[in-house]
Amino acid sequence: MTQPEAGTPGAGHLSVGQGAALSIGAVLGTGVLTLPALAAEIAGPASLLSWLALILLSVPLAGTFATMGARYPDSGGVSTYVRRAFGNRAAAMVGWCFYTAVPAAAPAAAMMAGRYVADATGGGRASELGTAAVLIVVVWALNAAGLRLSGRVQLAVAAVLAALMVLTVVVALPHVRPDAIGPLLPHGWGSVASAAGLLVWAFAGWEAMSSLAAEYRDPSRAVPLATAIALVAVAVLYLALAATTIAVLGQDAGASHAPLSDLMALGIGPLARPATAVVAVLLTVGTMNTFFAGAAKLGAALARDGALPGWFAEGSSAGAVPRRSLLIVGGGALVSLTVTAVAGLDLTATMLLATSSFTLVYLLGSAAAVRLLQPGWARRAAWVAALASVGLAVSIGAPMLWPAGVSAAAALYLATAGRGAPK
Repeated sequence: MTQPEAGTPGAGHLSVGQGAALSIGAVLGTGVLTLPALAAEIAGPASLLSWLALILLSVPLAGTFATMGARYPDSGGVSTYVRRAFGNRAAAMVGWCFYTAVPAAAPAAAMMAGRYVADATGGGRASELGTAAVLIVVVWALNAAGLRLSGRVQLAVAAVLAALMVLTVVVALPHVRPDAIGPLLPHGWGSVASAAGLLVWAFAGWEAMSSLAAEYRDPSRAVPLATAIALVAVAVLYLALAATTIAVLGQDAGASHAPLSDLMALGIGPLARPATAVVAVLLTVGTMNTFFAGAAKLGAALARDGALPGWFAEGSSAGAVPRRSLLIVGGGALVSLTVTAVAGLDLTATMLLATSSFTLVYLLGSAAAVRLLQPGWARRAAWVAALASVGLAVSIGAPMLWPAGVSAAAALYLATAGRGAPK
């Protein structure tokens, strides 16, 4: 099937504001709930260097995906660019990695919010898992209703969550305790790299928006502008919250299951905990909403292009709702949540499986941009993004075997389906 060319008008309905909100929701999302504290536990105050490194990486990374989305608006997103650059096998590999990462990551994201609900209500593991299950079903329903409804809901959610994050920082700042920070680098420089590998979770999302590029009214103008707005907002809010977490909670940050609640409670009191639980739910809905939408569209596009069974292809065109693919994403998330609950899996382990997949998507997507773009600033940014993605893969380590296995499965599917020859 012929892919859209550069500058092809979108057949969708997303405005710049809605697109920016979707991007902010995808990237900001659940990262604010636990990662400032987890990164501080791994690397101490030096974890701020990890945050800064990921923010700086986001500039070429977001710019690369915005450039490619504006030039080739298609629901296939990264897989479309990789196919143009490297052929069917590589496109299927990157597509499968992202498509399988979302159901695997959804329980971890939803359970982060579940911890805040449990903290506010005094519930335990059952409250955490129950909240996670409800969130998965709600996000599936939002997307099943269509992107128009999801985009409007996300626009309101992004505005509310940004205001509440600013409030959290403001009320916590008077409680800064410089004496509680401790050694700046308690676990050595290697811990900064380890923290950066975990923090990929906090910045995953730029690639999700590329699958929605065709849903914009004017992709060539709207995609770069929406991405730029989201990039500035995400950088400011993440860095402010991470710095506040370290300066206020100090060495106790890593021991908290609900660090955002702890920050709010210091400034407002115990009644802040229920309010923070609401924030956690909103953040999670925002993140999962965008990832479910992007993954469902990608699954339909992969089927359209022969990388998945044709049954999935319904809804691959711009403006259509890929309900069959969405059913697989939502159902897979519920199955993954069940396995997590029964096996008692650690959240960090689940997060690293997801971040390893996202890192491979970043690497192949950036490499495709290097090959497809003409010499200039955009291509230089793609080179930086590709090289940085290699560094992230090294910092993640063994969990990178997961996307390697998924990639092998994709290649095997193409071979057995008789579609293995690259175009």
